[in-house]
Amino acid sequence: MEHGRQDELNDLMRRRREEYEELLALGIQPYAYSYDVDSVAAEILASFNDEGEARNASIAGRIVTIRRMGKASFAHVQDHSGKIQIYLKKDDLGDETYKLVKLLDIGDIIGLSGVIFRTRMGEISIHVASFSVLAKSLRPLPVPKEKTDDEGKRVVYDQFTDKELRYRKRPLDLILNPDVKETFIKRSLLVRSMREFLDERGYIEVETPVLQPLYGGAAARPFVTHHNALDMKLYLRIADELYLKRLIVGGFDGVYEIGKDFRNEGMDRNHNPEFTMLELYVAFKDYNWMMELVEEMLFAINQAVNSTSTAVVAGHTIDFTPPYTRKTMFDAIREQTGEDIRALDEAGLRAVAKRLGIELEESDGSGRIIDTIFSERVEQTLIQPTFITDYPLELSPLAKKHRTEPGLVERFELYVNGQEIANAFSELNDPIDQKQRFLDQAALRMRGDEEAMTYDEDYIETLEYGMPPTAGLGVGVDRLTMLLTGAESIRDVILFPTMRPVK
Repeated sequence: MEHGRQDELNDLMRRRREEYEELLALGIQPYAYSYDVDSVAAEILASFNDEGEARNASIAGRIVTIRRMGKASFAHVQDHSGKIQIYLKKDDLGDETYKLVKLLDIGDIIGLSGVIFRTRMGEISIHVASFSVLAKSLRPLPVPKEKTDDEGKRVVYDQFTDKELRYRKRPLDLILNPDVKETFIKRSLLVRSMREFLDERGYIEVETPVLQPLYGGAAARPFVTHHNALDMKLYLRIADELYLKRLIVGGFDGVYEIGKDFRNEGMDRNHNPEFTMLELYVAFKDYNWMMELVEEMLFAINQAVNSTSTAVVAGHTIDFTPPYTRKTMFDAIREQTGEDIRALDEAGLRAVAKRLGIELEESDGSGRIIDTIFSERVEQTLIQPTFITDYPLELSPLAKKHRTEPGLVERFELYVNGQEIANAFSELNDPIDQKQRFLDQAALRMRGDEEAMTYDEDYIETLEYGMPPTAGLGVGVDRLTMLLTGAESIRDVILFPTMRPVK
């Protein structure tokens, strides 16, 4: 911050502290315990009737503008629903009470009661009969300022628009950019509608460990911590999968969890180290059945959030009406690149990647190469909801082998607007096959693949008791929220995203 701006801030904070002391000297507590509210701004504005009887209202909120004019003052108060103008008149409040108006600042939270009316300028307002200071703001808000230029045009400056600062100062972001609050209200509605959809079908919501002695269920690097009392290493979970499938073995026919997962990976517009996932497992079903459930669920969720079958994202109108396009991973790659890679070995896949200008790691096996080609050349082209099916076995160590296609597994990922939204399998329930898959993953780790899965002996033992045929699903709640709200970054839909330290 420039030196002059810092001096200005210091002066403003000093003045507010003096106002705080003056309130105390007058016997007024600057931080109240409660206030009785019977109305909110949005409801008052929506229901006011010029021909109706005079109505009193009591509201509480934050002062966002104030204009003093001698014996009268106007201000706007913002509560959780919106903002409304208030009118304070010296003759009505009395000299002593009106003196308090000069001690009010933008950012202060007040409670007030009065009669609702319409001003001569046509604005619905509250004529204040009494007010109380509920919380004195000692630090000024970065409120936008206005001025008129030489041509008479209104110019707004000092707006709180810096994305990085808004993420770091989310409370200020919510105060100064009310549309941000709408995004998180929609997120709450999304999660609630997701839960209702699953509950209506009889699936049981459960909780599984966040701290795990072994991490698994996904290809990712974990966060590592230490339990002092047990003197043992623990991991923040990267997925809920292996614990939820243990519950299917235990006799639940359908279980789900909506919770936090953690992956020690880079950050970009689609990735945050801490994120929210829905995972669902249903016994006696397969991935074909799960595709239909996903179509129904996303259609229902979007209806709940947006009251329509579509959502507008980055200029694209996304239609969530079932059914969605379905194509295999190999067909999708062939359509976009002209390369048929279905029967190629690792050397052949590396040659294709080189022709396409795609860089690979030395540790990449065949499955990882195929996934990289798909990510680089296909993902961004999948705008409308599209199921990509039938993945290489090496990429999916927890999925059941394809019943008709050797070397593949029964898996799908749902892509919308160029990014993965959901991932699902016909779950592998053969303990002998699963053990070998874990050993194959161990070999990949030996080659240097840090995201390959670890061997989980207890999980193998659990499978040996017998797990019924099962369909499993994971849905990224943050990415789905981005999609249904039109957000550009995952940080726009996480209230407190992970941020780099400020130097």
